[in-house]
Amino acid sequence: MADNVEKMLYSLVDEFLVYLESVRGLSANSIRTYRNDLNHLMEQLGREKSVAEITVADLRNCIAWLSARKLSSASVNSFIAAVRTFFAYCRKFGYIETNVALELKTIKMPQHMPRFLTAPEVDELCRQPVVNELLWQKRDAAIFEMLYSSGCRVSEIVSLKIHDLQNGNSSAIITGKGNKDRRVYFEEDARNALALYLEDRKDRFHREGIEDRTPEVFVNQSGGALTAGGVRYILSRYTGSEGTKHHVSPHALRHTFATSMLSKGADVRVVQEMLGHASISTTQRYTHITTERLIDIYNRAHPHGKK
Repeated sequence: MADNVEKMLYSLVDEFLVYLESVRGLSANSIRTYRNDLNHLMEQLGREKSVAEITVADLRNCIAWLSARKLSSASVNSFIAAVRTFFAYCRKFGYIETNVALELKTIKMPQHMPRFLTAPEVDELCRQPVVNELLWQKRDAAIFEMLYSSGCRVSEIVSLKIHDLQNGNSSAIITGKGNKDRRVYFEEDARNALALYLEDRKDRFHREGIEDRTPEVFVNQSGGALTAGGVRYILSRYTGSEGTKHHVSPHALRHTFATSMLSKGADVRVVQEMLGHASISTTQRYTHITTERLIDIYNRAHPHGKK
């Protein structure tokens, strides 16, 4: 065992986060998630506790504490995954003799069907910035169109830079989960909305004397890069009481993209590539079809169906 096995928890957590960033090359979002999860561990066990003294009972007490705080199953499982990875790191580098985190079991997740929008709902949402300008009409319209057109995660859209756009803004190379690059595509409505926004951005900042040096495509009204939280806020305004009154998240547009592609005959492996899923089983969650559509397909396809 390493001589510095008695390192305190906070010291090893800091070392571990540096390792994830510099050696494993994880994204800033992933590092942030690990930090938040391990902060829960330190909050419960104490920052100065020796990692070598932590028992599986300690870890299970942490999980019980998180569950008592009404955290979702996904949040608790994120914590368990972070702790497992952290303790595997500690074992690998000799800070502990036994990896007690291996005994932790994840919580069974409730199976929810992904929320997706119908075609009229998508049309209504994309029209909202035009008919009901609440924030920045052309920017907001471009965000909605590009999320729906590409199936991007909200974190990917806000990280998109102008120099990433290619082929007349019809596609872009983005960096997704695990720092994996993939190409995404933007159809005509998205390209047109993007062109109008970029021209408006240029004119607006010129009028207001703001120097536009931000490389990201989407910016806030002060010229800084828009955040994922900013996009969620924008969408909440247009789908809240001032807008459609049917709240949806940015991820619902990703679900809608996947559902639409699959229902119109796209191969599931092609959609997997477009969404940046590591596992095809994740993509297969989107193969759900509305009951009405399923009945229609059955009646048209079955030999004894309705003529």
